[in-house]
Amino acid sequence: MPTDKIQTEPDSSDPHANDAAPYGGGDPYADYRAGDFPFTELVDLADRRLGAGVIAANDEFFAERENLLIREPAVFDPERFGHKGKIMDGWETRRRRGVDADHPFPAPEDHDWAIVRLGTPGIIRGIVVDTAHFRGNYPQRVSVQATAVEGAPGPEELLADDVKWEELVPPAPVRGHAANGFEVTGGRRYTHVRICQHPDGGIARLRVHGEVVPDPAWLAALGTIDLISILNGGMYEDASDRFYSSPAQIILPGTSRKMDDGWENRRRRVRDTNDWVRFRLPAQGAVRAVEIDTAYLKGNAAGWIGLHGRDGDSGEWFEIIPRTRVQPDTLHRFVLDTEAVVTHVRLDAYPDGGVARMRLHGSLTETGAAALARRHRESAA
Repeated sequence: MPTDKIQTEPDSSDPHANDAAPYGGGDPYADYRAGDFPFTELVDLADRRLGAGVIAANDEFFAERENLLIREPAVFDPERFGHKGKIMDGWETRRRRGVDADHPFPAPEDHDWAIVRLGTPGIIRGIVVDTAHFRGNYPQRVSVQATAVEGAPGPEELLADDVKWEELVPPAPVRGHAANGFEVTGGRRYTHVRICQHPDGGIARLRVHGEVVPDPAWLAALGTIDLISILNGGMYEDASDRFYSSPAQIILPGTSRKMDDGWENRRRRVRDTNDWVRFRLPAQGAVRAVEIDTAYLKGNAAGWIGLHGRDGDSGEWFEIIPRTRVQPDTLHRFVLDTEAVVTHVRLDAYPDGGVARMRLHGSLTETGAAALARRHRESAA
């Protein structure tokens, strides 16, 4: 996808300075203005695969709110129209009007909003508001608020007067047909975000990147858990290669549904080397069993895998699973003779190839549970 990687601040003085040129045919992404935001390496807390959803919006006249969380890039068909007008792949509201003929423009405080339930609570580090294909009908400004309400509250509860919404992104100008990134500081744990359009318009996609902070009481009640799952606070740290797909997908919940729903690296040509990916557990844990799944990877699965762990950032790496042959499109299960107490693990693929999912079954140690409980308390303060 051709993109313009030059990041320029949106212009707030000229109301049309941030427009994209009208679509002129050919590749609709040819003039798309992308951004290089470091926080996008973190998990998207608003990923539908984690259970996120757009639970309410005040208006979705032209395009449904649910489109905001679709994983794939927005598509554009210049010939597609419906009974309400142009069909856009995003969330689009109608044009706001003033109160009468003497005041045709909306009031400065008027805006549209949509509430997103995060797939898992966490600390938000950055937000991407993508206005792909919204060239002259994107919002002039956007803002984002967040709140922490436990359980499964409905829209009425979240909009109640006693719910405190904290502003993460104050009203800020955005560019049309572009990825607009906003870094977020602070260490609070949130469960929901509210995206606002000032005064109206369309947004193609919303991404909310951050760090999962699971409820330690829930993990303790479960007993044996997947210690590396994103839902339980596992985190991807680094990898030798991410050419075809992100290694972070290895620790997503559920099973993969197609070949690119896992980690696949390019073909390795340097002998006596191998590919690897490193993860961090939510806290110190005792691993008792491991699953390695190569689902949908048939001619491109790893030939052999190995698993190493370490306890602490400066701990020595030790072997958990020795170099072992794996089969394509197959779930492999390993019961460990001795539990492995670790904070980090490294999955090695020999010499290269893909892995769809990895599970580390076990439980937090007493030390790990105390550390997670402390982090949970601090992020709620």
